[in-house]
Amino acid sequence: MHKSSKSADEKGRRSGTVKPLKILALALVVAAVVRELRLPQEERTWHGALGGFVPYDFRMPTVDKIKSTFWNPEGSIIANRVFGVGWTINFGAVVAKVRSLIASR
Repeated sequence: MHKSSKSADEKGRRSGTVKPLKILALALVVAAVVRELRLPQEERTWHGALGGFVPYDFRMPTVDKIKSTFWNPEGSIIANRVFGVGWTINFGAVVAKVRSLIASR
C-alpha cells in the first residue's frame, strides 16, 4: 500500500483555497472573450482591460514580447501577462531591484 506524503485534510484545505481563484480566473477569461466577441469583427483587437483595470491579451505572443515581459530591468516588477488575463512577474526588474539594494549598502 502506497502512503501519501500529505494527509487528506491538507489536500482539502489547499484545494479549497485554489478553487475560488481558478473560478475567478476562468470568469475573467470568459468575460474578456465575450467582450471581444461583442465587437464587430473588424474592431476586435483581442487585447485590452476589463473594467479598465484587469489586462488581457489573446494575441499570439512573439519572442520579443516574451523577453520584454519577463526580462525588462527598466520596467515595473508587475507586468501584463504575455498571453491571457492578469499580471505576471518581470524577473529582470526584480534582479535590477535586488542589485540596486545590494549596491546601496
